[in-house]
Amino acid sequence: MTQIIPTAEPFLFLGEPSKPACLLIHGFTGTPKEMRWMGEFLNQQGYTCLGIRLAGHATEPEDMIRSNWTDWTASVEDGYHILRGVTDNIFFVGLSMGGVLSLIMSARLAVRGVVALSTPYKLPDDPRLKHVDWISKIISYLPKSAEEPGTGWFDQEAWKDHISYPRNPIRSIGQLDRLLAAMRAALPQVRVPVLLIHSKNDSYVLPDNIELIYADLLNASDKTKLYVTGSGHVVPRDAARQQVFQYALEFIQRIESTKASS
Repeated sequence: MTQIIPTAEPFLFLGEPSKPACLLIHGFTGTPKEMRWMGEFLNQQGYTCLGIRLAGHATEPEDMIRSNWTDWTASVEDGYHILRGVTDNIFFVGLSMGGVLSLIMSARLAVRGVVALSTPYKLPDDPRLKHVDWISKIISYLPKSAEEPGTGWFDQEAWKDHISYPRNPIRSIGQLDRLLAAMRAALPQVRVPVLLIHSKNDSYVLPDNIELIYADLLNASDKTKLYVTGSGHVVPRDAARQQVFQYALEFIQRIESTKASS
């Protein structure tokens, strides 16, 4: 019996050897399925696309509780080295925590650029964050939102097909907080081109996060921020996804054309 939730498996779509490869990284409690449609779109344009599964994800929540934030960075590094077997011309494309990981690892690894979707800068202020490790020994999970599940989605059919853990493991929230601190420290060291995309209708990670990240990208060789509307947090699966895909494609093509002309 497989451990991975059916339809949430990692994926690899081989493209044209002369074109870049894209490492697609899903979000906190999410699965590679969040990035699959985007991977299919980019692959149709000739790009090799690898959608990785972060440690502890797409199986059962207890696996995530046992994972640390460094396990998630290691998952990204694994995916990067798999793609290095195809090309050394690699872009990171990450959703939410996947965007956080993309930015951190772009400061450590040789990549061409980053597309970060719905990416948080920090967690909302909450005094419990300082005590999350011992709280997690008493309470294992917290609801993701006070709203009904699926409330933030504009494409309800896509939401019905979405897969993620239904609650947030409290210990993992503490690990995410540490990961975000690592990202904030890394942002001034990011020197590659970065595209930030956020939905103005995102009620899970508020849109002001994109402005904070953009401001801290002090040394990025090229940085762009774009907003979409009519989408919730999971922009590569919600109603504005085609716009998001096109923005990402145009960014990759522009960075590639700059390389070709230099």
